[in-house]
Amino acid sequence: MAEALGVDPGSILDLSQNLNPFAPEVAAVARRHLDALRRYPDPSAATRLLADAIGVRPERLVLTNGGAAAVATVATEIGGRVRSEPEFGLHPRGAGGPVWRSDPHNPSGVLAAAGETADVWDEAFYPLATGRWSAGRGGVVVGSLTKVFACPGLRLGYVIADDVERFARHVPEWAVGSLGLAVLAELLESADLPRWAREVASARAALADVFACRGWDVVSADAPWVLVRAPGLRERLAPEGIVVRDCAGFGMPGHVRVAVPDSLGLDRLARSLDRLSNGDSGS
Repeated sequence: MAEALGVDPGSILDLSQNLNPFAPEVAAVARRHLDALRRYPDPSAATRLLADAIGVRPERLVLTNGGAAAVATVATEIGGRVRSEPEFGLHPRGAGGPVWRSDPHNPSGVLAAAGETADVWDEAFYPLATGRWSAGRGGVVVGSLTKVFACPGLRLGYVIADDVERFARHVPEWAVGSLGLAVLAELLESADLPRWAREVASARAALADVFACRGWDVVSADAPWVLVRAPGLRERLAPEGIVVRDCAGFGMPGHVRVAVPDSLGLDRLARSLDRLSNGDSGS
């Protein structure tokens, strides 16, 4: 999009990714650990640290190359199916087998009800929705630190299971790079999940209000995004340098998913929506 608009990629407001807008600046953390680039990865220490933070035994957790790799690793071993559509596109769509469920549900953003069951829980957004690392349910859990720490370039995901060895054999050697492993301790020390969840909830309410007060049909639940019924909005926002997620791939044509931005991003989105309402364009 930046190339098409002839602008700096840094000027694009990407609200198609649901990253924590209140996370610490990961580049500053990474710069303090660049010496790790000269070492081969050893995930043992990082695995113990993350397991301790989540509250599980280290032998129940394996690190993966991001949340997508965690999903693929489990799907390769046990397959499965989603309970119902719409559901996250990377989950398997078999005719039977283990039931997968994202929590909060993607794309609706609704947290699972008490007593709801599944065989595989995708908790990529659970910390930002609840202020806790995990619900601590039985079965298999896949997760992603990408969302919590807003670091998609580092590729930090994980699988938790009692029999995690069966999944670990599908994880390639050196799946997570040395830099990601090196920064994990500092990232975990900086984590304030309860505060971040409160800030996300407040920002989500403000985001929903930006759409609602302008007459858009918006659904705001528990996740770090809102759903908006807005046919064509993705295409209309693109010239403004703002990206939102088209939900047609979820089986929800005419809807977009909009990630919670920081205050500056929210102001920019509001101004762009006003320009669109007035028939103007340009960022």
